[in-house]
Amino acid sequence: MVHLAIWFFVSFFCGIMAVDQLDTIRIGGFPLGFWIANQGSIITFVILIWTYVGMMNRLDIKYDVHEG
Repeated sequence: MVHLAIWFFVSFFCGIMAVDQLDTIRIGGFPLGFWIANQGSIITFVILIWTYVGMMNRLDIKYDVHEG
């Protein structure tokens, strides 16, 4: 549920709802809203995938259904 909340916050809130407020901040010459929509959200989603895989691997080990 935490992953879903983070995904929603980054993609919908930061990428659409708060983009005008975030554009007042600049990173590397680009407005933050633009940066989040193009780079920040992708980085966040990759981190979410890594943490999800880690959590699922721990569950597999806990219930002895892991591979190898």
